[in-house]
Amino acid sequence: MNYSNLLFDADDTLFDFPKAAELAFHALCRANDLPDTPEARRLYETINRSLWDAFDRGEISKETLTTLRFVRFLEALGLERNPEKCDQDYLAALGAGVYPTPHAQEVCEVLSQTHRLYLVTNAVASVQRSRLQGSVFAPLFSDAFISEEAGAAKPQKAYFDYVLSHIPGADERNCLVIGDSPATDLLGANNAGLPCCWYNPNGLPRPAELRIDWEIADLRELYEIV
Repeated sequence: MNYSNLLFDADDTLFDFPKAAELAFHALCRANDLPDTPEARRLYETINRSLWDAFDRGEISKETLTTLRFVRFLEALGLERNPEKCDQDYLAALGAGVYPTPHAQEVCEVLSQTHRLYLVTNAVASVQRSRLQGSVFAPLFSDAFISEEAGAAKPQKAYFDYVLSHIPGADERNCLVIGDSPATDLLGANNAGLPCCWYNPNGLPRPAELRIDWEIADLRELYEIV
């Protein structure tokens, strides 16, 4: 196939988000005198995941999400802290954490020689811009499309319409969406009529309701696809 434009998801596709999130949580606790325990982190992750799910469904804005998660977290802990400061400290630490997933750097270096690479992400803009800037990925990507800057988010068709309108010559024949999330990456590609490749290193069950053109467990498998 002649997929000249490769649209890569960021977190859990190119970036090891769990590692970055764990270190950011430790930094958050140090900066705000919060309990840095496995129980506290599980509590935060439960609250955070539920709000991101609501965002993916279009029920809340990203601005509401980032502060509300700390409002709820602090309420659950019974502690009085500034949720806005917690949000700022966490995002700053998260933005500093760039940890590529297995073979991500190698694959992007190889493919950037023959293809145009783009980042497509729903993550917080300040975090992703900070991660990308100065990282090993920065010189390899032609652009990064972040939902809050696009005015729409994955899996909305409007998000991918925005992306394609900013890539010269892009259409449904020469773009491939590559990501780990059925709910945002694959559904978004389906909504936009774009080919998609599911990065599924954990061997999760294939969602029957979605069109999946390719499925890989190792990013190096992209060499045979694109």
